Amino acid sequence: MENLNYKLIYRFLGVTAAINGLFMLFAIPFSLYYNEKSTGGILTAGIISISLGLILYFFNKPKTKNLQKKEGFLIVTLGWLTLTLTGMLPYLLTGSIPSITNALFETISGYSTTGSSILTDIEAMPKGILFWRSATHWIGGMGIIVLTIAILPLLGIGGMQLFMAEAPGPSADKLHPRITDTAKRLYLIYFGLTIVEFFLLKVAGMTWYDAINHAMATVSTGGFSTKNASVAHWNGNPLIQYIIIIFMFIAGTNFVLTYFALKGKIKRVIQSEEFNYYFFGIVGISLLITGGIIFFQDPTLKTTITHPMTLGKYESAFRHSLFSVISVVTTTGFVTADFTQWSFFITAIFFALFFVGGSAGSTSGGVKIVRHIVMLKNSFLEFKKSLHPNAIIPVRYDGKAVNQSIVFNILSFFIIYMLIFILGSVVLAMFGLDIKSALGACASSLGNIGPAIGSVSPVDNFAHLSSGAKWVCSFLMLIGRLELFTVLVLFTPFFWRTN
Repeated sequence: MENLNYKLIYRFLGVTAAINGLFMLFAIPFSLYYNEKSTGGILTAGIISISLGLILYFFNKPKTKNLQKKEGFLIVTLGWLTLTLTGMLPYLLTGSIPSITNALFETISGYSTTGSSILTDIEAMPKGILFWRSATHWIGGMGIIVLTIAILPLLGIGGMQLFMAEAPGPSADKLHPRITDTAKRLYLIYFGLTIVEFFLLKVAGMTWYDAINHAMATVSTGGFSTKNASVAHWNGNPLIQYIIIIFMFIAGTNFVLTYFALKGKIKRVIQSEEFNYYFFGIVGISLLITGGIIFFQDPTLKTTITHPMTLGKYESAFRHSLFSVISVVTTTGFVTADFTQWSFFITAIFFALFFVGGSAGSTSGGVKIVRHIVMLKNSFLEFKKSLHPNAIIPVRYDGKAVNQSIVFNILSFFIIYMLIFILGSVVLAMFGLDIKSALGACASSLGNIGPAIGSVSPVDNFAHLSSGAKWVCSFLMLIGRLELFTVLVLFTPFFWRTN
């Protein structure tokens, strides 16, 4: 292997740590406003992170700024680990989460925008810490946008090249300066959506504190809430829930399409195959589940968090169905009702949705809809090829032929994804989880979803898991967020082999 430019890698990690530390300081005004003792711990964590970042940056001046592919893989993975290790400090130094294992789990869950939690009484936590907890979502989602739009395609990861032609910026041969321009545009959209949702939630009835936290968690498709019952706390206010539904849907849409929509190019959005599958799939499944709730719900199963219906049983059933489906598909993880209590058939549908994911180029996790489209099309083509073995029939996506290497990349991704799911479920079962909970926890962690089934259902959390199980889930959240290959390639011997 060519000599790695370690000083350049350290510089990138230094910038990451310093920026993370600066974000921590934004939590201090909340601690001061609510007169909390956590102020000193958050300030100390911020100073440590910034200092570490500056040391790494100024004491590592690379001879060249050329970034090779292998260095790119290391920067992406180590960058997320740097965020995690520094992001744990506010929890540890304030004593809010004194356990290193629990602090690591909560932090990775935040940056990976998973939303799984080990907190048993969220509302008892300091307000400054809860803001930082939501901020980890927002930082992670912001990083994922540029990661999926600009970085992963250049590394050849996960079939993300499919939408590169549509991106309003970078391409493999024109990384500079267009990547900077792309990042600015996407960050502006991301920030703008957060501000707009904040104001709408405030007007709809949330406090300003709850509104800013839920806006950050929604746009990042994270799912951390400031309430023990999550968004079910506002079951008596449908307007709040419909606002969150809309912004979860937008956040789960390819940000490139959002960019085109804001520029008035609606036709580009309507013509997107992925968007059509995404939109009509959510609507269709929501209507199916609504019917299941109204006509076939098992009367012996009673949800523990559903409040009295305020606008009639049909509206309430549709709202909770739509909310839950969008929450799972976009991997946001907010909760208004316990879908595992609606019926066993509906629970099975939601478990299947754990493997769908949102749109490529969005802040959502999971397999991604575009991959399913390509795999399905490739499968149907195999039937044709069995009848016409000499025919050359390419897979077409958005009217264009898909390079066979991308098809193979996507197939490989899905096979590895399912193998990790099976292996992860077995390992979690070894740590004492029943098989239903092990399957749910693994699918949820790997897909960055949040709520699952079994003992980690929407009304439960991950606090009861053993330390070993929490470390396994943390690793699954990390590799799931970074599209598997980015992390797993580091464990292969040929990555470190000298050319």
